[in-house]
Amino acid sequence: MAALIQPQHDLSSIEIDAIEERLYNHNRRAISCSDGRGLGFVIRDEAGRIIGVAAGYSWAGTSELKQMWIDEAYRGRGYARELLNAFVAEAAGRGVRRIWVASYDFQAPEMYEKAGFERMAEFAEWPEGHSNVVLCKTLIA
Repeated sequence: MAALIQPQHDLSSIEIDAIEERLYNHNRRAISCSDGRGLGFVIRDEAGRIIGVAAGYSWAGTSELKQMWIDEAYRGRGYARELLNAFVAEAAGRGVRRIWVASYDFQAPEMYEKAGFERMAEFAEWPEGHSNVVLCKTLIA
């Protein structure tokens, strides 16, 4: 059977989730560790709308914060710090030793540094004219 490569630039969230599950299954078999779980916190306004989120996962003693977002109307009130603190505390409670996050230079790498994350790498011109910063926080067991 010949494989056919074709463009599909708009994968649905269901398709992405299925691919993520396949990747996780491969990874857990590769290192014999199947403790992967989502890790996330939200802040909602009075109407129940999400105005802030910190979302990622923990697996094999490591965590990645993949999405951190605060609605523009609610920025500057400390919500990002509260979400980050909750994320770190939950990760620590799960026995995580390191938390990784990537942040563009125009987002919030300084916020992560103030919270004890260290710059591990910086990729210039990603995107053009900016940098993508990878940070890590090592937790004390």
